[in-house]
Amino acid sequence: MGRYRIVARLGAGGMGQVYLARSPGGRAVAVKTVRHELAEDGDFRRRFAREVAAARRVNGAFTAGVVDADADGSPPWLATVYVPGIPLGEAIARHGPWPARPIFALGAGLAEALEAIHAAGIVHRDLKPSNVLLAADGPRVIDFGISAASEASVLTHTGMTIGTPGFMSPEQITGQPVGPASDVFSLGVLLACTATRVGPFGTGTPHALHYRVVHEPPDLEAIPPELREVVAACLDKQPGRRPTVAQLLDQLTSTDGADEDSRASTASPGLTEPGWMPAPVARFVQEHASTPIPHILPPTPSNAGPAQPETPRRPSPGTPDASAPPW
Repeated sequence: MGRYRIVARLGAGGMGQVYLARSPGGRAVAVKTVRHELAEDGDFRRRFAREVAAARRVNGAFTAGVVDADADGSPPWLATVYVPGIPLGEAIARHGPWPARPIFALGAGLAEALEAIHAAGIVHRDLKPSNVLLAADGPRVIDFGISAASEASVLTHTGMTIGTPGFMSPEQITGQPVGPASDVFSLGVLLACTATRVGPFGTGTPHALHYRVVHEPPDLEAIPPELREVVAACLDKQPGRRPTVAQLLDQLTSTDGADEDSRASTASPGLTEPGWMPAPVARFVQEHASTPIPHILPPTPSNAGPAQPETPRRPSPGTPDASAPPW
């Protein structure tokens, strides 16, 4: 794919396939290719080129930055920094809800990532646990900068929006203009899911979830009390009443008005320090990170078809609960 040698398949997303690849110098990257039906849309290619150009300006510490792309390729593709991390959704499925203190740390890292993304003029539009990778030195937000191009094409061809039911903001569901406040709403849902393993709007069909998001209050009863106010503010139905990302970052990294004992118990550990994640999750992340990255494709027998990228083996310290929500 361009100058990158694909060595493994990592998975698939709404835009297309995702592969592990290496640059000529050996740097590991994640290459994301565009689905055929999107690639055939000339308008999509133009929007994709604009979005990727903006995404390359994002250089936040807690984002997986875009390092290369080809909007004119067959298929179009982009390459991002490879993060040998675990999706937040998988960590929650395997190890359950997180206590408040590491959620404050997680939220601070994600708010900082959104600051960098929004500063480049991008709205993520699909922030959810599977788009957050956990690494020892903090979370990484992935798949930013391409949702807008994909969303416009999907709207044109199907009349549907890009996003995940239960995480989409009211304005996104109702087709209103979407800005940074929409990502703040999604972050509030994500933090609630991390604390409870269930979204604040429950489960059910996409239609049922959309209705609750637009018309009903979130269920925050199971969220730790110290986190509840922050999440509730993010989930305000009106975008203008939600905190800005800067305000949210301040809330997540300070406990104004709390006494010294409360500050000591809820203060966020530094994301570059050990202990910012729950211990079982940290071990899971470390085991995954220690798995060797493939360097070359496995040999293909002479009577076999074209070489297919090997799926890298991953440690299996536990089995995900089959009833876990698919985010």
